[in-house]
Amino acid sequence: MPDKAMRIARSHPPAAGARPVMLAIAGDSAAGKTTLTRGLVEAIGPERCTALCVDDYHRYDREQRLGLPFTPLSPDCNYIDIMEQHLQLLATGQPILKPVYDHATGQLARPEYVEPKQFVIVEGLLPLTSKLSRACFDVSVFLDPPEDIRRGWKIARDCAKRGYREEQVLAELDRREDDSAAYIRPQRRHADIVVRFSPIATRNDPPGTPLSAELLLRPTIRHPALTHVLSDEDHTTMHLKIIRDSDGTPVDCLHVHGHAEAEESRVLEKAIWADLADRREMPEGLGALPDGGRSEPLAITQLILLYHLVAALQG
Repeated sequence: MPDKAMRIARSHPPAAGARPVMLAIAGDSAAGKTTLTRGLVEAIGPERCTALCVDDYHRYDREQRLGLPFTPLSPDCNYIDIMEQHLQLLATGQPILKPVYDHATGQLARPEYVEPKQFVIVEGLLPLTSKLSRACFDVSVFLDPPEDIRRGWKIARDCAKRGYREEQVLAELDRREDDSAAYIRPQRRHADIVVRFSPIATRNDPPGTPLSAELLLRPTIRHPALTHVLSDEDHTTMHLKIIRDSDGTPVDCLHVHGHAEAEESRVLEKAIWADLADRREMPEGLGALPDGGRSEPLAITQLILLYHLVAALQG
């Protein structure tokens, strides 16, 4: 089986220059994938990290899709086989000639030559859609915001950056719902970490309170031992407990509280960063939001992902 062969090929720790550490960030449109990726690239350093979006593997431009019975969320609307081939090449340290889809114009643009660096971050709608694609990654993440929050993010983004009217975005969201349920959300069960940014349901925080983060840390990979950075005082910032996953199995759930004081969160972030054995100062780009603000739960989520990338590099 090709996916088993890929897992065997990547079963040893990456030697210098032999292959990169691969991270997948999957999720629906406007789930926060690019925001999460941007902070990771800044933290690692663009000289050490390659980031790409697999939404570039669309088969059709925007005009061609108008008469089709499926949406860009469907594998039928994407060159999944070429995506799989390119992920295998990147995972074994080889360059690719990646297609480019221009979201501003809706056109397919000139392909881009991409060389894998020490770390490769792959984000998009369908990076975990097949066994072969999943076999290419050391760590995989699925972003799972509540649907009402994601719809609000998509309306804000598409109206501000892509020239759509709100009613157009809402109509497209409704049109995509069946494909989202069929192809995007099922990837959640294959992710090592599931991240949900949302308010805390049991609190009545005032409007404008930063969103909290809930991270399901599945036992498919070895997660950091966070107990040494969690003291009784830290419970206002984050806490760890065991819950039942969607399939009923017990799973560690890390709650990072958006209502915590920024200084408390920063102390915890520094403790996690120190555990990465990175001699640099903690990057300022962690937790950066598209509107210029900062989210401490996002920063801590990015730090935990950095831990996994460094751990995979060290084997």
